[in-house]
Amino acid sequence: QVQLVESGGGLVQAGGSVRLSCAASGRTFSSYAVAWFRQAPGNERDFVATINWSGDSTFYADFVKGRFTISRDNAKNTVSLQMNNLKPEDTAVYYCAARISRRIVTTAPLYDNWGQGTQVTVSS
Repeated sequence: QVQLVESGGGLVQAGGSVRLSCAASGRTFSSYAVAWFRQAPGNERDFVATINWSGDSTFYADFVKGRFTISRDNAKNTVSLQMNNLKPEDTAVYYCAARISRRIVTTAPLYDNWGQGTQVTVSS
């Protein structure tokens, strides 16, 4: 198991940028695929982006392509989500998730480690 703690959320104006971080405990973090999901009130938890164990493979939801970038630093046990050109519809609680896998994983039920979430609010 790995413990995940998200940070970096907050209030930002439309068109602005936010960088989320996910800090992980555990010595085997490099064995984990990591993803970001988001959940707005009344909505299901949606996939946002994922990165494989080594960081050389990523995948994004269509609604964030070209605006968000996921990256990881296994030496620091962190995964980041750089979010640019934010829109009001990006407002949600953003969750970091991890699972032991050599491949990218986009399905929430397959992840067995979750952070507590961080709120991102984009004002128009």
